[in-house]
Amino acid sequence: MISEETKQLVDKGIMLPLMEEFYTIQGEGFHKGTAAYFIRIGGCDVGCHWCDVKESWDAEVHPPTHVGQIIENAVKYSKTIVVTGGEPLTWDMTELTDGLKKKACNVHIETSGAYDLTGTWDWICLSPKKIKLPKPEIYPLANELKVIVFNKHDLKFAEEQASKVGKDCILYLQPEWSNREKMIPLIVDYVMENPKWKVSLQTHKYLNIP
Repeated sequence: MISEETKQLVDKGIMLPLMEEFYTIQGEGFHKGTAAYFIRIGGCDVGCHWCDVKESWDAEVHPPTHVGQIIENAVKYSKTIVVTGGEPLTWDMTELTDGLKKKACNVHIETSGAYDLTGTWDWICLSPKKIKLPKPEIYPLANELKVIVFNKHDLKFAEEQASKVGKDCILYLQPEWSNREKMIPLIVDYVMENPKWKVSLQTHKYLNIP
């Protein structure tokens, strides 16, 4: 059980429930193939049934860590930083991103957009979920929209979400990993018929890296 003092620091974003941090190759979306340092923050109540990091959901099992330490660890490896989760916007990202920007880092976020946008970002990957839709204000700020396709209806959802983002937002359809053999042919056909979309694959899983 964390102390009240620590809880207050977490609420302010001075400490964050750090699940894991690692240097790897970005496997998805626009920056795929790019070396990047990933900071995975615990805590998420969006609850996607197909989530491949369900161990991130419970923030209380991940140790509150000072953002200064997180930043120090990150900049040893890369100037490209990806903040993911869980749902990182559960927490105030201001302290973390301010510190990373002072170190001249390019700071990316992967988010469902379900919570208020905090922090300063060079790249916002918005991956909306039906269960808990994004806040309206994040749509025009998204650099890429990545919709996970688990079934055919998700294509309709993808179009609904695409109608809300800015004109320069890059649109991706990504097969849900466990259902990829069924969904990839569907996505390929859809993108060929609707070329405003691109296909995103979880290439890191094919490469067998984190």
